[in-house]
Amino acid sequence: MAAKKSSSRGRKYSPKAQQKVREEMREMKQGKLKSGRSGKKVTSRKQAIAIGLSEARKAGARVPKKKSAAKKSGAKKSSSRSR
Repeated sequence: MAAKKSSSRGRKYSPKAQQKVREEMREMKQGKLKSGRSGKKVTSRKQAIAIGLSEARKAGARVPKKKSAAKKSGAKKSSSRSR
């Protein structure tokens, strides 16, 4: 029986960010959501969420930082060393 939080304190994503993601999901379901440069129709749920979070970041909403690319580059370095 967890108590409901009344404030936005402790939230990972701000209400503004949540609203952006909701809007993008709605657009995707309607078939109106297009990806950035290519302009192709977005069909992936994950991609729609990513677009929503990206737009929320641009609008200044509180969104956690992207997972750092350091992990990926670290994996590349270790694989290149083994050769």
